[in-house]
Order: sequence, then structure tokens, then C-alpha cells
Amino acid sequence: MDFATLIGLVGAILLIASAIILGVSPGVFINGASLLIVVGGSLLVVLAKFSFGQFLGAFKVAARAFKFKLPDTEESIDEIIEIAQVARKEGVLGLEGREVSSPFLQQGIQMLVDGQTADTIKELLSKERLMTLDHNRSGAKVFTALGDVAPAMGMIGTLVGLVQMLSNMEDPKSIGPAMAVALLTTLYGAMIATMIAGPIADKLTLRMTEEARMQSLYIDALVAIQEGKNPRIIEQLLTSYLPPNKRDRNGNGAEQAAG
Repeated sequence: MDFATLIGLVGAILLIASAIILGVSPGVFINGASLLIVVGGSLLVVLAKFSFGQFLGAFKVAARAFKFKLPDTEESIDEIIEIAQVARKEGVLGLEGREVSSPFLQQGIQMLVDGQTADTIKELLSKERLMTLDHNRSGAKVFTALGDVAPAMGMIGTLVGLVQMLSNMEDPKSIGPAMAVALLTTLYGAMIATMIAGPIADKLTLRMTEEARMQSLYIDALVAIQEGKNPRIIEQLLTSYLPPNKRDRNGNGAEQAAG
């Protein structure tokens, strides 16, 4: 579970709700016509931009913003070095049945056991990586589009409310509801874009980048294992995926081990 996403989204919603409750009656902030224009209109416009599969799949992918967590890079490198040591001592068949932390890495190990060449492993896993990237990118694009469309639909609702208000100025009772539609649609659009769609789109983009980087690490490691490289060489290769401060510390440890 990614508590940063959960705390950020829920916290922002609770702050706005608290401000509403501490002010006038909360009921004035609920308007069916405004919700229909902004929520319904935004979803339909976004649907028009994508296929049904992409649109519905985006909401499944959105769950990754809350619960998806990649293995720690340092822990993954340690795991791979252990795998490389087993493969060097016992051969790749010694990896058969071994459980690892990542399904992607598990798929690559099975290719090693099956005797696939380094080029084949790199080609197949690179295609898998690209498919994962496309899937995640599609979900992020849907929420980015929702973040763009919602304020525009809010503005449309505002114009609708103003037209209704100005066309019935002689009836004072109609001014209030029309003004509520005009203002609340703008509020709803801004809230959807700023508090929901935008953060989810950004978090999915971040997840996409992190997962692609981790999969590149796995591909480099598996190819090196298949080529029979020394585990210490593999470790030095993989430390390039670490931040500079951790990379230096890891590199010094590798030099000490080599000495």
C-alpha cells in the first residue's frame, strides 16, 4: 500500500469537507445539475477520446497508485547476486523452482532454466517491458485527459448557469439555483482535476517510470547471468541503477570484497 497517495488524496478531501462543514449548510454544495454536467459530461468526453478497453482499463490501473509497490532496488540487486552465485556454482538448472520477489524476474529465470540464449531473453523481456509501459501509459493518459476535461466542463456548467440566471432576471426565485449551478460546476471541475485526476495521473506516470527502470535492471542481470559473467561484475553493472550515494557505498563494498 502506498500511504503517500492515500494520505494525500484523503487528506485533501477531508480538508475541503471540513471547510464546508464549518461554514454554511453543507447541503448547498450538493447540486444534481452541476454533478451531471461535470462528472457525467467529463467521463463521456474522456470516453470519446479513448476506446472502451482503454477507458475501463484505466480505472483498474488506477489501483496501482494506491497498492502497487516495487521491490527495493538494493534488495533486488542482493537477490540477483544470490541468483547469479547459484547459477555460477550449480548452473542455470540449479535455479529451477526458485521463488523470487518479482513475476517479471520469475519469467526471466524460467527462460534461463529453459536454455534460452541471452539475445532471446533480452528480446522477449524487452517486448514484455514495452507492453507493460504501454498499459500503464494508457491509464495515465486517461486520467490526464480527465484532469484537462473536468475544469472545461465546469466552465461550460458555469456558462449554462449564467445563461439561465440572465434569462430569468424578472423571477428572483430562479436566480439562486441558477447561480448555484454556475458556481458549483466550476468548483466540481477544479476539485476533480486538482484532487483526483491529476494526482492519480502523476502517480501512475511515476509508477510506470519506476517499473520500467526495475525491469531494465532485471533484463541486464538475466542477460549477464546467461552469459556467465562473474557475480561481482554483475553487481558492479547493477549499481548504476542506484542513487549516487548508495552507488558509491556499494561500489566500495564490492572493491573490498574483491580485495
